[in-house]
Amino acid sequence: MEPTETKNVDGRILSLAAEITEGANHNIPILLLKIKEILKSTSLVSNESKKLKEDLYHYNLIQYCSMVLKQDYSRISGGWSTAANLADLLSNCCVGMDPTEDAEEFYNNVLPSAVDNLLFLGRRLQARFIRAVKDEEKSEFLRSFRTVTDSICWLFGGHIQLAEHVLKSDNFLQLLMTDDVETGSMIISVLQNIIRANSSVLHHIDEQVIHSVLDELIYKLSSSSNPVTGSAATKALLIMAESYEPIVQILGMRYKGLQTLLSKYWTGKGFGKELGRLLDLLRFGSYQQAEMEKLHHAACLIQAVWKGFRMRKRLKNLPKAVTSLQKTFRAKREQEIIHSQQQKEEEDLRQQLQIHRRRTMRQFHERQLTMLEIVHAGQMDRHMDEMQQKSALLVQKLWRGYRERRNFHHQRQALKQYKAAVTIQRAVLRFLQKRKSIREAYAPWTGPQDLTDAQRIELQQKVDNYLTLHPVSQMSDERSKELHLEAQQTLGQYLLQRNLKQKAELRREALLAQINTDIKMLSNAPGLKESTAKDVEIFTSRSVPVAARAKQSHNIMLKSTRWPWWKKLGDEFMDEDISSFDIVNVENNRLYIPGYKPSHHSTNVAVPYPATDVTGEDGSFP
Repeated sequence: MEPTETKNVDGRILSLAAEITEGANHNIPILLLKIKEILKSTSLVSNESKKLKEDLYHYNLIQYCSMVLKQDYSRISGGWSTAANLADLLSNCCVGMDPTEDAEEFYNNVLPSAVDNLLFLGRRLQARFIRAVKDEEKSEFLRSFRTVTDSICWLFGGHIQLAEHVLKSDNFLQLLMTDDVETGSMIISVLQNIIRANSSVLHHIDEQVIHSVLDELIYKLSSSSNPVTGSAATKALLIMAESYEPIVQILGMRYKGLQTLLSKYWTGKGFGKELGRLLDLLRFGSYQQAEMEKLHHAACLIQAVWKGFRMRKRLKNLPKAVTSLQKTFRAKREQEIIHSQQQKEEEDLRQQLQIHRRRTMRQFHERQLTMLEIVHAGQMDRHMDEMQQKSALLVQKLWRGYRERRNFHHQRQALKQYKAAVTIQRAVLRFLQKRKSIREAYAPWTGPQDLTDAQRIELQQKVDNYLTLHPVSQMSDERSKELHLEAQQTLGQYLLQRNLKQKAELRREALLAQINTDIKMLSNAPGLKESTAKDVEIFTSRSVPVAARAKQSHNIMLKSTRWPWWKKLGDEFMDEDISSFDIVNVENNRLYIPGYKPSHHSTNVAVPYPATDVTGEDGSFP
């Protein structure tokens, strides 16, 4: 490095680099552990920590950490624990470092060699753990092996591109190809972490490498009965299948007995969720189809739960429904019984009334026969007249009572509306009076201002001047009487003309009302085919001249229909004469004279009604 750059380097790094250069090979790992104390002095994510890591890289201390992992630590102080600590130190130094100089060398050579050395160290620790006999030694080697695997995961977690290199490494495959349960499960967890860190790593490696990994995982499932190994291998296969879809087809075609193996030997071993998902993938052939089947199963489960809940709720409410149904049925049956009893009572009452009416009529006829026997023959006509008069009075009384009750029923609604209008008007007037009193209370009245003495004198002077300029002329008594008589005559003429005008106005209004009524009757009149006797009575007239003129027009129209064609050429040949025979027929015909009624002795003689006023009781024309 240049002298200017050397001044910015931490002195501890310079002294450590000098010690490593001058020290022996077996002391270098112990010296490299001092890097951990240097890194602990700063924060892991600070710029100072990045500067220290770059200085360590430029002074080749990181490269030394990677190279010394290949040594045999059996004769070095601290043993294989020192190697595990160096592996942890190497991963911490490499993660988070992005050198500005020699970056290509760092990414292409230093990082891959560090991963290879870590995997090589893991193989050596795995082999010694398997060969170890004592429990203390086995636990120590296992602890160191776990530290190394954690360092590898930490390293490719910080540099994702190393995941592909780890999978392609022969050392990783050798670590995976072990029968030991503890170390094998750790390596499988490393495989899971690789795929989680870089889900697309399986798309960039050779198919042969994928086959090797799958062969080893399925071998563990078929040869081992340990639930730890089975759970780890199942999770690894599931993660690989979910991240890379062709693996599902590979498992179905290359390992045809895998589904039977999993469902037969590994069901109920404590990892049923992952095992079920893997079996679904193998059964349906694709992750999407398995998800759809999973959703379908979930929907069926929800529907089943909901239907069960609804059925239980329905069964729970069933006693109430049955009770309500019984109550409704009993109430309806009671209503039917009551209705039948009422009908029976009404029928009995009707029969009793008929019997009573027949008995009354029989008694009446008996009394009549008795009276006929008692009454003298000469007084029979008088007796019959009295009976008819009493009967007529009774009929009239009943009819008038019925008519008054009907009119009262029709007038009740109008009376109710009138009372309601009076009530509303009274309330409105009361409200307006209250509002007026409130306004007067808040706006006090201000009377006229009193005149001052000067204003009063000025006003009196104006009045005197006006009287002086306009003197009042004196009128004699004779002139006053004459004016009074003229005023009386003028008033009398006005009153007379006003009465005449009022009568003429009333007559005009009556004629207009009659004309409007006739127009409405004519416009609403039915056709000849639809007309009835009642419609004919509506258009009849009480006036004999009107009826005669109508009959004349009708006869002329009938005669005109039978005329020859030459007589219909013009109006000069029309003959509107009417014979006296037609007038007699008109007078004797009842069609046009509804005001005449037949007498008791003859139906051919028309007896007119007594002469009455044309207007009705309310002043309107018929």
